[in-house]
Amino acid sequence: MRRSLPALLLLAALPAAAQERPVMVPTRDVAVTYRVTAGQGQGHELRMAWLVAERKLRVDAEGAPGWSVIDQAARRMLVVMEQQRAVLELPANTGPGGLSIPTEPPAGARFTKGGSDTVAGLRCTLWRYEDGDKRGETCLTADGVMLRSSGGQGSRTGAVEATKVVYAPQDPARFQAPPGYRSMPLPPGLVPPGLAAPR
Repeated sequence: MRRSLPALLLLAALPAAAQERPVMVPTRDVAVTYRVTAGQGQGHELRMAWLVAERKLRVDAEGAPGWSVIDQAARRMLVVMEQQRAVLELPANTGPGGLSIPTEPPAGARFTKGGSDTVAGLRCTLWRYEDGDKRGETCLTADGVMLRSSGGQGSRTGAVEATKVVYAPQDPARFQAPPGYRSMPLPPGLVPPGLAAPR
């Protein structure tokens, strides 16, 4: 059976449309202050800063005993505990209890592009996503800054919204473990098979 040229063009375009995915990592250095609007920590402030050249994200949560750095290039997360002057390093993909890099969407996640909105004075595009039983919506700028996000899994849901966005070069020293802090061993449940916890 012969198909018309317009029909063939439409079929050729379908895979590209189905694979459309948002830019979810900022393309330039930026610091964002969020307000947690739902879920755990509701009403608290959350600060995130991206050091794009080194693919690092620093997270400071109000009320937390320290801060953390997600290193996408090394696929690890550093948890810095100020009072103990200690650092815990968590490897990525260590099984059910391990770390998954939250700034990298799962390969199987499905995205649907929606309209646009303005948050913290910046325009953003709405994206709905599905990943298994996880559902949510996020509003992203054209250069990958998340301005609002909500969703979760089952009864575990949460939401954040940006209140301040500052584009500026970030200090690399803020994305490293402070000198002189001791290393803490991994909790047993996070040690990959065949890998001994550091002493």
